[in-house]
Order: sequence, then C-alpha cells, then structure tokens
Amino acid sequence: MATMSETINFLAIDLGGASGRAIVGRWDHQHFSLEEIHRFPNEPVTLQGHQHWDVLRLWHEIKSGIARYAHRFKRPLCSIGVDTWGVDFALLDRRGRLLGNPYHYRDGRTDGMLELAFRKMPRREIFEHTGNQFMQFNTLYQLLSMVHNNDPQLETADTLLMMPDLFHYWLTGCKTIEFSIATTSQMYDIRQRHWATPMLAQLNIPDDILPAVVSPGTIVGQLPQALRDETDLRQSVNVVTPASHDTSSAIAAIPGLDDHSVFISSGTWSLVGVEIPEPIVNDQILALNYTNEGGIDNAVNLQKILTGLWLLQESQRQWQREGHPLSWDELLALGQKAEPFQGLIDPDAADFLNPMDMPTAIREFCRRTGQPEPGNAGAIIRCCLESLALNYRQAMEDLETLTGNTLQTVRIVGGGSQNRLLCQFTADACQRPVVTGPVEATALGNVLLQAIATGHLPDIATGRKSIAASFEQQYFEPGSKNVWDEAYGRFQKLKPETQG
Repeated sequence: MATMSETINFLAIDLGGASGRAIVGRWDHQHFSLEEIHRFPNEPVTLQGHQHWDVLRLWHEIKSGIARYAHRFKRPLCSIGVDTWGVDFALLDRRGRLLGNPYHYRDGRTDGMLELAFRKMPRREIFEHTGNQFMQFNTLYQLLSMVHNNDPQLETADTLLMMPDLFHYWLTGCKTIEFSIATTSQMYDIRQRHWATPMLAQLNIPDDILPAVVSPGTIVGQLPQALRDETDLRQSVNVVTPASHDTSSAIAAIPGLDDHSVFISSGTWSLVGVEIPEPIVNDQILALNYTNEGGIDNAVNLQKILTGLWLLQESQRQWQREGHPLSWDELLALGQKAEPFQGLIDPDAADFLNPMDMPTAIREFCRRTGQPEPGNAGAIIRCCLESLALNYRQAMEDLETLTGNTLQTVRIVGGGSQNRLLCQFTADACQRPVVTGPVEATALGNVLLQAIATGHLPDIATGRKSIAASFEQQYFEPGSKNVWDEAYGRFQKLKPETQG
C-alpha cells in the first residue's frame, strides 16, 4: 500500500475516432498531472465496401503504450483503464476468439434499419424500454442489420463486448460490459438497470450474448503474467473500468458541474447535456430525441449527441486532398476574418453524416435552403462554427424545458475547448458565460475513476475539486445579443419540425 507521500501512477488508454493515446496520470494526493507517452492513428479500413475498425492494430498500440511505461518509469503502475467512443462492438466465439473486425458506426449497413425496427416495434415502445436517442448507428440497429441479413457472425457469436470492454477482456480475460458504454447501445433499460430483454426478443436479437454490466470504477482483473512479460512490466497491475464511454469519463472530470450547468463535450461529436440523479423518460424527451446515458455514482447524463468538429475535420481533409493543407490555427484565422452570418447549416442534417466532399455538401445545403453559398474556406469555417454554436443554444433551451432548471453556465471540455472562436461564439449564442477546460477531461476522468477504484481517492466530488486546483480554466463572457438572436431565428427555420 502506498503512503500518503508517494505519487501514484495510472495509465489511461483513450481511444477516439481518429487517434488513440496512452496517458500517464499522476496523483500526489493533492493534484493531478498528465503525460502523454504514446499516440497513434485510429482510422477506419474499407474492405469489400464496408468500413471496419482495425482492432488488432489498436491492441498492438495499447501494448506498446504499456511497454513504453515499463521502459520509462521506475515507479510501479497502479492500474490501467480504457475508454472509447460509443455504440460499436466486437463479437467473440465460445472460445473467446474475435469473429471478424468490428464495423465502424458510419458503415452503411444500418441504412434503413430504423424504419425496419419501427415496423417490428413502435418507436415509442423502443424508447420506453431504453430512454435513448434514436440514431441509425446505435448498436441496436447494427445488430438488427445482422439479423435481417442472416449474418453468420451473429449466428456463431457467444459474447458481445463493446469496444472498451473488448480491450479490458484482452487485458484480463474477464468478459464484462461497463455501465456507461452499455447505455450507448440502445439495448439497456436505464430505469430498471438491466438489458432490455423483452425488446430484444421482439426484434429477434439474442440477449444471451450480453455479459453482466459493471459500474464505472470496477476492478475487473489484473494483467496476466504473459502480458506483463511481453510488455516488461515487473509487478502486478489492476485493470479498472473507468466510465468507459469517453464522454462519461470527460463529464466525471468537469469541475463545478452542478444543477445549473450545461456541459458540452466537444470533439468530432458534440454531446450537450446535464447531470441528473434519475433518468427522464417521457414524451418530451422522445419528441426532442434526447438520451439518458449512464454516468458516475449512479447518476444519469441527459444529453443529445450533435455533430461537432467533424464538419471542420472533413473540410480540412478535403482541402488537403485538393492540395491546400491548412493547420487548425490557419483554419480559425480564416474563420475569424470571414463575414458573419452569411449562410447557416443544420449540422445534424443527413447531408453531413459522411459526404465525399464536406465543403461541397455545405455549399449545396446553403443553396438548397435559399442562402448565399460560402465562397471560400474562411466562409465555410465561419458557417460551421456559427451553426455549431446556435445548435448548442437550441440544445441548452431544450434541456431547460426538460429539467425545469435554469442553466446559468456552459462548461466545455474536450478538444473543442481549445477552439477559442467556437467558445466565444457559444457564449454569444447562448448568452451565458462559458468556462472551458480541462482540455484532457476524458483522460482525467479515466484516471479519476481508477484512483477511486484503487482506494487513493474517496469520491468524485473530491476528485473534481483536485482537478480544478490542478488545471487552468478559461472564461468567455457573452456579447452581441441582438445579432445572435436574429441569426438564431434563421437557424431554427433550418431544423426539422420533429427532431431526430
């Protein structure tokens, strides 16, 4: 057992949709610090017309991150935890062997699956079972496509593991699914706290492949000797399920989060929500297409998944393909100089889910909706950022209606918290002060849950206070109310009358 004077080291494996990292988190019993020791790309692989995740490459990189820790640090490693994006999964046979590369959530196999599901079971009834937002890439519709197409992998499968749980299994040999990631599937009954087996039966989806669900901050096992030998670790290491959905880990690390705060986890996707003690499952939530996701300490994150920096990421990739590479700083400088409020888009429109050419898709949306087409990169960037900020305002107003709480502060974490232009636009659009940081909220939340699980921190509240004392936050004050109100009126006309 470590003494109070010793620094404790944890390893957070944070896998995002574009890259993965191994990050050492240090806790000296007063402050946290982070050090990235390994970064690697995570790109989908297209094979025979389908998009997959290269999980064996990811596994290799995770082991490389562990080995780098062993070679660089003398201090023993207390524990390891993995967080990833939501909804995607792997299937294993009865011997625990991987059945093919997991599909990417943007793969087209789920086209038409929402409609097929509603023919088998009313939308309202699916929602009543799960309290989840309807998105065609949810695990439920991925599995329904396998049922519909008589996929032999599903017939052979003995176990389904969500993505972080697959890596926890490979790290320990233990098959479990963590609570927060389970609730991204639209197969978990958030009120009863178990798999929604009656719904799955009606949709002919097998429930016997679903393992037990464990709470965030559970020690699921230890690295086996063979893996320790392979990575040169010299001591036993706990494997802890953090809040394994990266968004829930990020929310765990937000200082000052209270009943009057709205959080935005800003990255490729934007997740806008509030932390509440119990799920809300009613007609308003259904109509507005919000989701109840499992959080920490049995809390629920009532949130909506919105398109985020994907719009800029894909535009940047397209300009690079055309021979005009632009850094993030260059992108934002161009956006800052562009004329405001020329054209606006609905970031969540199907046009932007996975277009071949994002700038062209944005121009076509503006033309179709009777707005001036953005004529250059700066205009496109400004259009995207203004539209994202207005979308956040819509979500914030919805959340005030749904919870009855007045939301006084917007708290932004994740990569988007470094985008000062987007943060200022958000303060202006929402007419609320914006507090940003910590930037590395997901890794911090991962480490925080490990520290609690291993007995080095008493609770989340203490951890959040320590994070506030350890990392700087930025503040943005709102301004320009009238021009943003006028733009918001235009923006609302672009949204479908029935959300989702």
